[in-house]
Amino acid sequence: MADGRRRIAVIGGGWAGCAAAVELARNGGKVTLFEAARTLGGRARQVKLDGQMLDNGQHILLGAYSETLRMLRQVGIDPNAALLRLPLQMRYPPATDGIEFIAPRLPAPLHLLLALWRARGLARGDKLALARFFSAARWMEWQLNADCSVAELLLRFEQTPRLIQLLWQPLCIAALNTPPERASARIFLRVLGDSLGARRAASDMLLPRLDLTSLFPQQAAMFIENRGGTVLRGVRVRKIEQDADGWQIEGMPFDAVVVATQASHAAALLDGLSDTGMLNALAHEAITTCYLRYGAGVRLVQPFFALRDEPACGKWGQYVFDRGQLDETQQGLLAVVVSVSDAAIAIGQQALSAAIAAQLANELQRPELATPEWTKVVSERRATFACMPLLARPDNSTGIDQLVLAGDYTRSDYPATLEAAVRSGVNAARLLLNLPSPRQYRVHESCA
Repeated sequence: MADGRRRIAVIGGGWAGCAAAVELARNGGKVTLFEAARTLGGRARQVKLDGQMLDNGQHILLGAYSETLRMLRQVGIDPNAALLRLPLQMRYPPATDGIEFIAPRLPAPLHLLLALWRARGLARGDKLALARFFSAARWMEWQLNADCSVAELLLRFEQTPRLIQLLWQPLCIAALNTPPERASARIFLRVLGDSLGARRAASDMLLPRLDLTSLFPQQAAMFIENRGGTVLRGVRVRKIEQDADGWQIEGMPFDAVVVATQASHAAALLDGLSDTGMLNALAHEAITTCYLRYGAGVRLVQPFFALRDEPACGKWGQYVFDRGQLDETQQGLLAVVVSVSDAAIAIGQQALSAAIAAQLANELQRPELATPEWTKVVSERRATFACMPLLARPDNSTGIDQLVLAGDYTRSDYPATLEAAVRSGVNAARLLLNLPSPRQYRVHESCA
């Protein structure tokens, strides 16, 4: 420690690792960030596809993502410029016999009450059932003492089949990337509580205008380097060694280590040092994004629509985004998201892109969408952990002094989201710094 600062290694340059590194650098640590890929961002980054630079998946953030928004500001990104803020909404194309639920910009909970009153495509019985759900959830403070599946929760709250099909199932899959039949109701309620049960702005939907690497990881690297740290891209750490003076990684000495890789790699690094049972036990779900390019004049009437998710009928797409309304350089580019996508991947990329193009043409009543100029399917096969009831997740603490874990899969009352990754990274950093975690996102005891 020639300059008197603690030398801290952060292994993994995804959002959790970048958040940990920024927090450590902000508090005086001399950080070395290791990333195996050439591009920072992990499972939320920019990639080169057939000569074009695109994200490896389409993401939606929420106004409730307080730590992500704080971290963006910390590294010099203005969220108001970098993110398109839309009111909470679930809107299907009119031809789909779907619903239209849009929360106006009114104080909570008036925004939900008026959205429910104005909602199209819901019968009186649907609206009453939804009102009962909101009322009961607020009374319960959006918490469950005994976890169960989301499907069981919806049955308990007497939600109608139409609500389940057009509202709750797509929301559950989008939030947890796990089907309602095996998704944690406790985690689902917590996400709903932080968004629907909080101030109105917390329920806003935030769509990135920048590519995912530029949105945070790239700026995080500059922040670290400007404070005397080092960012090593294309360096895969295969072993962590402990000695009398601390830790050795790639021949370099460190006083502390943050392991912020995906769960399987973290288990390999920690093998023989810490208990890796929970890491090895995590199951995973895939997310697929299908990009379709059309002429520059092709534009949707709004930035995104929900789609009818009916694989049995050849309808795989769940949401379609007009990238041209987010980034003017991407005019004519649509991105269609398929969460829990193992079955979609199995039919093959060509068949999937053709089916999605046909779905768009049919549901949007735009025949020209059936014949895109170019398509590309991008799948993250281990995009998230399967967020099941009573799932045991590892702590940030490994039980070993000066060795901590960070990732969206660590113990939390959030599913695998960018916010969960950022919170975990900050928590890990603060453990090393002996600082308390921010109160607003400490794990609730009922979610232990």
